[in-house]
Amino acid sequence: MKKKYGIIGSPIKHSLSPILHNYWFKKYKIEANYSIIDCEENNLSLIIKRIKDESLNGINVTLPFKQKIINYVDKVVNDAETTGSINTLFLDNKSNVIGENTDVFGLQAAYLKEIDNGINKKALVIGAGGVSPSVILSLQKSGIKHISITNRTYEKCLFLQKKFKHLNILPWSSLQIEIANYDIIFNATSLGLKGGPDFDFVFSKFHENSTYIDTIYNPLKTKTFRYLEDKGVKVFNGLDMFLYQGQKSFYLWNKINPEIDNDLINLLISNLK
Repeated sequence: MKKKYGIIGSPIKHSLSPILHNYWFKKYKIEANYSIIDCEENNLSLIIKRIKDESLNGINVTLPFKQKIINYVDKVVNDAETTGSINTLFLDNKSNVIGENTDVFGLQAAYLKEIDNGINKKALVIGAGGVSPSVILSLQKSGIKHISITNRTYEKCLFLQKKFKHLNILPWSSLQIEIANYDIIFNATSLGLKGGPDFDFVFSKFHENSTYIDTIYNPLKTKTFRYLEDKGVKVFNGLDMFLYQGQKSFYLWNKINPEIDNDLINLLISNLK
């Protein structure tokens, strides 16, 4: 019987996950299909039930359900336990629905191996939503000690500070001025996502030796990304993180570590144009 996988979130139509995983299913001759699954918050328990009865063999979770889904799984493991954020679900051999986080691996594999002398760097995370705990943990695992966070809603930063004790909070109102003091800046918000709003200010104080990492991959270059790229700042989009987190999800489901080859990358980019 053909296995079924998918992704839940809102908005979700922009997701390239079906293209990514169906490419790998075809490449490794696995009888399976991956699709976008319509789901509202009040249906999360039904998704878990479908994994239990194996009408779904595994799913990815994106905004705004990464933290909300935790209340429904049987067991949270590894990075998901530390972050309180899940992006991959599967059934173990005891019929428990397991919640795992592959975003942390994706962030480290995609970007943080590029950071030289990370221990002396200062990092700023913009946004306190679903992917933010994964960004913070990936920075910590990379040896970066000085991590700050800013968010329009201050209370969300306080919530994360309880989880990550040494996290500094930067007021949103001082972001434009203070950004010059940071070496690594992560946009962990949805600002800039295709069809949505962008930042309502320009990062004019950014210093050129910094690195800007956008967790968004659709579009490949957000307005802020383009502006900083033109200024000579080292910039990364969210495509590499997407690839590596997907690679680990695929491994958790199939026990195959799939190759990220040029044909796959070209296929994904062609679907973003």
